[in-house]
Amino acid sequence: MTASCPSAVTGRTTMCRTCEKSWTPSALTREEFAATFTPAPERRLGGLPERCRLTREGLRCRRETYCWGLCQAHATACTMWKRADPARTVEQWLATTKAQPREPLPQCPVLGCLREQADPVGLCGLHRTRWKTEHSGKKPFGDIGAWAAKQAPYVAMNAFSLAPLGDVLRLEFLYGLQQRDDRGGKIDPQAVRWAVKHLQDLPSLALADAVHKDPVRMGANSNGVAIIREVAWAVDVAFEGFRGIDPADKRTWDLVAVGVPSSASRNGRRRQAGKIDFNDFAQPWLRELTWEWARAMRPSSSDLGRNMRACKIASQALSQRRGGGMDPAALQFADMTAVAEAFRRLLKQDGTDISNKHRRDLLASFNDVLDFGRRAGLLDRMSGSFTRHSCHRIIADEANEDEIGKAIPESVIRQLDTHVDQLGAGFVYGLMRSQDVEAMFQAAYGILRDTGRRPLEVSSLRVDCLEAEGDGYSLVWNNRKGRRNRRRLPIPTDTAQYILEWRERRMRLSVPPRSKDYLFPAITNDSADPHLSSGNLGRAIRAWVDSIPVLHSEILSGNGTPLPFSRPLIYPYAFRHSYAQRHADAGIDLDVLRQLMDHKSVQTTMGYYKVSLKRKRAAVNTMRLHVIDRHGDPAPMPSSTAYEARSVAVPFGNCKEPSNIKAGGKACAIRFQCAGCGFYRPDPSFMPAVEDHIRSLKADREAARAMDAADFVVRNLDEQVDAFKDVVDRMRKRMDSLSPEERAEIEEASKALRKSRAAEAGRVLLPLTVIKREEADA
Repeated sequence: MTASCPSAVTGRTTMCRTCEKSWTPSALTREEFAATFTPAPERRLGGLPERCRLTREGLRCRRETYCWGLCQAHATACTMWKRADPARTVEQWLATTKAQPREPLPQCPVLGCLREQADPVGLCGLHRTRWKTEHSGKKPFGDIGAWAAKQAPYVAMNAFSLAPLGDVLRLEFLYGLQQRDDRGGKIDPQAVRWAVKHLQDLPSLALADAVHKDPVRMGANSNGVAIIREVAWAVDVAFEGFRGIDPADKRTWDLVAVGVPSSASRNGRRRQAGKIDFNDFAQPWLRELTWEWARAMRPSSSDLGRNMRACKIASQALSQRRGGGMDPAALQFADMTAVAEAFRRLLKQDGTDISNKHRRDLLASFNDVLDFGRRAGLLDRMSGSFTRHSCHRIIADEANEDEIGKAIPESVIRQLDTHVDQLGAGFVYGLMRSQDVEAMFQAAYGILRDTGRRPLEVSSLRVDCLEAEGDGYSLVWNNRKGRRNRRRLPIPTDTAQYILEWRERRMRLSVPPRSKDYLFPAITNDSADPHLSSGNLGRAIRAWVDSIPVLHSEILSGNGTPLPFSRPLIYPYAFRHSYAQRHADAGIDLDVLRQLMDHKSVQTTMGYYKVSLKRKRAAVNTMRLHVIDRHGDPAPMPSSTAYEARSVAVPFGNCKEPSNIKAGGKACAIRFQCAGCGFYRPDPSFMPAVEDHIRSLKADREAARAMDAADFVVRNLDEQVDAFKDVVDRMRKRMDSLSPEERAEIEEASKALRKSRAAEAGRVLLPLTVIKREEADA
């Protein structure tokens, strides 16, 4: 990558080690460094040596340098001249000598080697050393010509030679390399040289048996093994094509040879091999049907894999029926019911549950293949009763009655935060350095945790996603699900700092051209998305969570120690649930949370406020014992029924006034001045609302004073503030007198009741007088 550096790189980097070490401490971007840095000259590795520097009358000696920039003959003459006076220099000899430039010596007999013969045996110096090493202790030495015919020339580290291969094998190997390059695969010169060395005794790859071209038996050079396998594969495919064999006619498909497009790349080009075996189905008719469907539809790899899995599930279900589903004419409605039931009971490979939506999609894929067969005339013998029916429909997943189950508990998130420095460790991400990969995933995690955005919305953030607004920041993001772009979300300063630090670091990185506008770049320029994929984000978080030694849950075992938290419950989308649940538990207004989540319907947001009847009854049973009156004296409710039926929730507590209860809390005679009412019954679950009301009253009091309001107005506000503060102080004292376990129980009950009230009321009602139309017209 560095313009002035002659070194070649063969690893997962764009710089040699020398340039990488020099760039790391610099403040330059990769592009700026590559354009300006000049590495110190080092010894030449490979390539041709310089020519002798002796020049006479414009003619330069054409022999290779041997010493002091001179060829061997001129260096010997210079050495003899210097013996008379060791202080003499080479430059003085060049200025005074009468030596003449010489013609080049014959080239080394090794094919492709451009070096001169430098030895009586007729080899260049490098090949002479190799020849003597291989023949050490052997006499006679053998035929040099035959030995030279199998040798590779010495070339620079970024080059290779196919000269040692036979004529046919050389063309085959070159064709295989061209196919690899056309698919976007990298060609490592060192791996190619290793492969050439281990294949040079074969006459042809196309005619060799599998044993002789198996790279595993040749050594442990993984890159060289990959080169041999891919070249052999390309030659085999081309040889079959020459013989008229279509790879799609086989019952086992090579996805690359058939040309099945990849779903993971932008242009559909496949880089990894894959196979699909249509012989996996027990029923011959299903085997033929899936093969014909794939030949006709030519689906992408993801669609092909999904439909093949669906048909395999159906095949296994039919195999357990009478007759094994072998005869399509004998299939009945009961057989289709058995197939549908197999999809309903489907589990993941590890035995865990999957969503009904996924099951329904797989069943639909199987029915799509059947529909194709009927349209194409491939299932004319199939019974008409073997068809879908409304009773086979897999219903959607029922909404979780208690949505908090999807949220990661705050105690678990705190444990994750203590290990956040390990996130991204060991995750290979294109050419990005390991420390940059870690910084990228850690920044993405901080945004996921603190903003509640969906994984794809985080991974597709733009570089300019941060806007300063006064003393704070707003995140500019795109609601990909709702197709609402350029949304704005107020975020904490700490979260903004994650983005600023990563953005500064990211601007110094060399990213794929398509990723230049995105905060988190794609892994390569050919990736399906121009930004970090949500799949890679999920894999990084999964690997990180699995590497954490211990994660405690909030549930205690019988001996009082915390049970381990289930790690599969930690995934990127769960942080969105945690964000919403965190705000819902704090009793935030329903409309405010809807705006924060950018939900189109308030019903979606209300899911986070739902409390199961069992949890609500438990919360009421706990809270009824901690009710007080307006003086702060205990006034416990005799039962849970009394708590709910004999009172009504008003903004700052429960009310026992009969007419207000009948009106659902909307007929307060003293306009919600609750602290002065004898029917006022607050409990700890109302403390946040009371504290907010105290702050509001204080603001109203200052406004009244600024307006020069009458003394009774200011005095009324003062007394309300004092009365509500007294209520809060007494509740706090009662809470402080309880044990930690009792306080934790009350806090959980308070969260449940606040969510329940928010869901039932929709919003906190203001103390306004409702005037009916007939009263207004009177």
